Formats: sequence, structure tokens, C-alpha cells
Amino acid sequence: MLEEKKSFKLVGVGSNAQQEKIEKPALSFLEDAWRRLKKNKLAVISMVFLVTLLVFAVGSSFIVSKNDANSFDSKEVNIYRNLPPKLSSNLPFWNGSITYAGNTEPNDAYADQGVPENKKFLLGTDSLGRSIGKRITVGIRISLLIAIVATLIDLIIGVTYGLISGFTGGKVDTLMQRIIEVISSIPNLVIVTMLGLLLGNGVLSIIISIAIVGWTSMARQVRNLTLSYRERDFILASRALGESNFKIAFKHVLPNISGIIIVQIMMTVPSAIMYESVLSAINLGVKPPTASLGSLITDAQENLQYFPYQVLLPALALVFISLAFILLGDGLRDAFDPKSSND
Repeated sequence: MLEEKKSFKLVGVGSNAQQEKIEKPALSFLEDAWRRLKKNKLAVISMVFLVTLLVFAVGSSFIVSKNDANSFDSKEVNIYRNLPPKLSSNLPFWNGSITYAGNTEPNDAYADQGVPENKKFLLGTDSLGRSIGKRITVGIRISLLIAIVATLIDLIIGVTYGLISGFTGGKVDTLMQRIIEVISSIPNLVIVTMLGLLLGNGVLSIIISIAIVGWTSMARQVRNLTLSYRERDFILASRALGESNFKIAFKHVLPNISGIIIVQIMMTVPSAIMYESVLSAINLGVKPPTASLGSLITDAQENLQYFPYQVLLPALALVFISLAFILLGDGLRDAFDPKSSND
């Protein structure tokens, strides 16, 4: 028996350090969320598209100004009006030809209207000879500006209001929720119309109208989450250590619900863009001749039968931007949910 013990050999790992070694690296919450987000290809593509779009919107302000997109020469309207997109004569759709109503063969609109040979419009022109490409660039910039500013206001007011309401509770919570119900009962169209009469139609009135009502949904979401977190053990431990309610709410509760807040923001931005587009479509949006995506669609709808590209191009820009935010929001929702991890 003694000889058998002496001949025993350890098979496999040869040291205690190797036995206790953890092969899978420890990841923080954000690192783990980023790892899961990268697995969602649509979300990653949407994120790259939106980052590129934001850089383009900011960088284009130094190249394409609002005046460049709005100005036109009344003497040359007949030359440059309603030109189709043109990049090269050999490319389909971008060859400058268009089939007019009643014709079976396409016409070279640039040659028919006497456009100089060095003049090309990548996305065509509108009924006043203005470049649609420049106007879409300005429209994207204005739509993103309205959406981002309105979302920041929504974030600051909604999150703060919801945290205070949910963490305080009692009569204060009841009163604050009744205020939200009163604000939510006011139709957005009434607020926009009143602001339009006071401030005039424009970017400022749209941002204020979204800010007045838009934060209520965020406040309710944050309040519900705060109610579920305020009775947990780590919150009770913080209270026992003497921390103030304000510090507990913003230091302990807010980081734990930040993932859901980010997802809510991603869903708020396309809603704000669509809201601005609808207002522009009913002439309550930005002042003409300034272009937004909604106003471009509205101005060109009467030419849909004859020049469909004037409606389709801004509509596609609106759809792609909204879709990218929605797909990114879905990806972030799955990434910030630990239950979605399969490993």
C-alpha cells in the first residue's frame, strides 16, 4: 500500500496556480454589453451609419450653408428647374434622362433645357432650380438638430423628474404623477399652434413643443424603475450608512437603470424626427424656404407623378435615419439585458 502511494502521479494541471486560473476574462457591465452589441450586425451597421451621418451633418455646415440650399436665380429657373439626377451619361437613373408624361422614350433633360455641360446635379433639382442634394443635406441637419436637442431636454427633465417622484414616493409621488397626467392630456397640435402664433413657425417652436410634452413618457419609465429598485438590499444598506436620498437616487439607482434609459433615448430620437416631419407636412414646421425632410416631401408631393425622385429621395433619407435609430435601439436593449446572453 505504501509503495502504491509513492508511485501516484498527478495527471493534468501541475500546479495550484494553474488550477485556480480563470480562463474567461472578467468583464465589466459595459464591456459585456459592448461584447453582446458587436454580435448584432444590424445594430453595429446602424451605429456606424448614424455616426457617419452625424459627422457628415456637422462637417457639411462648413461646405453647404442654409443660404446655398435656399437661394436660386429667378432668371435661370427655366434652365435648372426639375432636372433629374445626373452623375454620368452611362449610369442608369443618374444619367440625366427622364421620361415625360405621354412619351415612351426618355429625354435628356439637361440638353433640352440648355444646361451647361459642366453642370451636374447628383440628386437633381426642384421646381425652382435648387439642388435637392444641398436641400436634403440641410434638411438632415435640421431634423437631427431638433431630434437631438429635444431628446436631451427629454433626458434631463424626464430622468430627474422620474427619479424624484419614484424615490420620494407618498403624497409627493401622487402629486407629481397627477401633473404628468394633466400635461399628457394636452394635444401636441394645440401646443405647436399656440407656440407658432407666439414665436412663429420654426425650429425653436418645434423644440419647445416637444420638450413640453415629450419628457412625460421618460419620467414614467424612470419612476417605475425607481420604485422597483428603492427597496432593494443595496439601497437599504446605503440608507443604513447615512447617505442622503438625493445621493442614493443619483449615485446608486440611476446607474442601474441607465441601460434602459439609453434604449428609451434611441427610440425617442426617431419619434422626434417623425414628429418634426409631420409638422412640416401640415405647414407648422420650419419656415420656408428653409428645408427639413418633412417640408421637402410636402413641397414635392404635387410633382410625384412627373418627378417622383423629388419625393422619394428625402423620404428614403427619413426612412433610413429612423430605421437606423430603431435597429440600434433594439440592439442596445438586448446588449444591456444580461438575460439575453447565451454564454
